[in-house]
Amino acid sequence: MTQFICNLIGNNFWATIIMSFIPLIELKGGITFARSVNYSFLEAFLIAYLGSTIVFVLVFFLLRPILNLLKKIKWFNGFALKVENYFSSKANDTLSDRQGKSKGKLSEKALKQLGVFIFVAIPLPMTGVWTGTAVAVFLNLDFKDVILPVVLGNAVAGLIISLLAELCTVIGINLDYILYGLFALAVILLAITIIKVSKEKTEEKKEE
Repeated sequence: MTQFICNLIGNNFWATIIMSFIPLIELKGGITFARSVNYSFLEAFLIAYLGSTIVFVLVFFLLRPILNLLKKIKWFNGFALKVENYFSSKANDTLSDRQGKSKGKLSEKALKQLGVFIFVAIPLPMTGVWTGTAVAVFLNLDFKDVILPVVLGNAVAGLIISLLAELCTVIGINLDYILYGLFALAVILLAITIIKVSKEKTEEKKEE
């Protein structure tokens, strides 16, 4: 996998940036790839962090306009609505969870920011900068209020992933296997999303 990516892009720096930019792969893939091509612990962290953090600006300003555009296109309407509902639900759940745990100690804006931070900081398949920023958009946070939670959350996620990658290296686990796993998981999650959207469209047509 590492060699394929190196040959495809031809530059390890930009390969790391691009890997970190891809949804579902993000920082996890970027750091893993960078370490597998022998970037140092700090170099891998910084390059992947840069690539994954840039994403939040684009997602914040383009997510709603793109979804609104897709909703006007018949073929993509179901997908756009599903994405919108998914992130609206995540946003509502995030706020409710934080309100339940804070017991009135934090303002609503601070609770929203904390929720975004947690989404970004936990390095799991359906979390990260893409998801955290999308949640922030549907929480109606201003751009200036999103910067700190995303920047700090991504730093925490990057540190966790870097330490795990270092541990894998120390105990002799080939990081190529991790990359294969990340890409496989991304494909599976994408396929599940497409299948769900297709089923919903079929059911809607039957009802009509």
